[in-house]
Amino acid sequence: MKSPTLAAILCSAALLSACATTYGSTENAPSSRIVAATPAEAAKFEQDRQAILAMAGNHRVKFDFRETVAFADGYAPKDPYLSGGDEVVMVIEDRGEFISLQHILVVGGDEKFPVKHWRQDWRYEPTEVLTFVGGNAWEMRPVAPGDAKGKWSQTVYQVDDSPRYGAVGAWSHDAGASQWTPPAEWRPLPRRDMTTRDDYHAVDAVNVHAITPDGWVHEQNNLKVALRGAPQALVREIGVNTYKKFDDFDVSVATSYWDGTKDYWAAVRDIWSSLETPGSTFAITVKGETTDLYSPLMAYAEEVKSGEKTLDQAIAAAREDIATYTTTTPDPLQSRLRPATPKTDY
Repeated sequence: MKSPTLAAILCSAALLSACATTYGSTENAPSSRIVAATPAEAAKFEQDRQAILAMAGNHRVKFDFRETVAFADGYAPKDPYLSGGDEVVMVIEDRGEFISLQHILVVGGDEKFPVKHWRQDWRYEPTEVLTFVGGNAWEMRPVAPGDAKGKWSQTVYQVDDSPRYGAVGAWSHDAGASQWTPPAEWRPLPRRDMTTRDDYHAVDAVNVHAITPDGWVHEQNNLKVALRGAPQALVREIGVNTYKKFDDFDVSVATSYWDGTKDYWAAVRDIWSSLETPGSTFAITVKGETTDLYSPLMAYAEEVKSGEKTLDQAIAAAREDIATYTTTTPDPLQSRLRPATPKTDY
């Protein structure tokens, strides 16, 4: 007897509503490789999708970073970094094999206001992945079919939709624990260090996402690496960011902001995507904290929402600013770009 296809499995009575939403048009229909999947592959694919989608929702968030083990002579681990707040994670795109989640913080005292936060894009069996190579530069690197089989890439973007890092890993669901673990990849300095430190230049990070009964956890095993001369690991840092489902805050602050700015941010994403050319490298020319770039891009969104700028005016201004502060010919000596060969373990 012929095995059921993924489309048949996903469109069973239990999943009919979700299927109509996700695969409701020809454009969003599952690809031939998904339709031809075995029942076991189909079930695993859907498990993976549900784990990714489970990260959406309203959350009370806690960020906890602690430097633990020093590797450089004379280095003393810094004090722990603790922070938190309320955050809405929205599914802004779902094409079956591609899911995009936008994070928006809700902050402030009596007067709450939104802060567009990071974005995570998930792609099934990617042919390439955007990776950080050092010196505020990124490269779209190919992924071999064997390395992509059954796996998902996660690409993380900053508040202005400029890139941060990407990696490819597999979701596992053993013993009822859904978690995604990639190999170590480089990423830029976090803002908490970018604004206060100049003693290291990249983070070699293992980035784990795990779904919990009341939300999810983002775990990080970070090695802070100095790139002056021979690479030198300074210290290991452990990060545990917990997202606990929580509705007792004004979620409309985030949703109203997104409703008023989503068309602008969709266009900004397209501008950045045009730089992500396979096999090429591009860089942000602002060294250190990129305030000169992200501040105006964030301001244009507010001006669109308030009516001070038309959507077309804001998109044109954003395109000009991104062109001003990016280059497709980063200086490999100044930037100390990571080579395309397999990375050295520090």
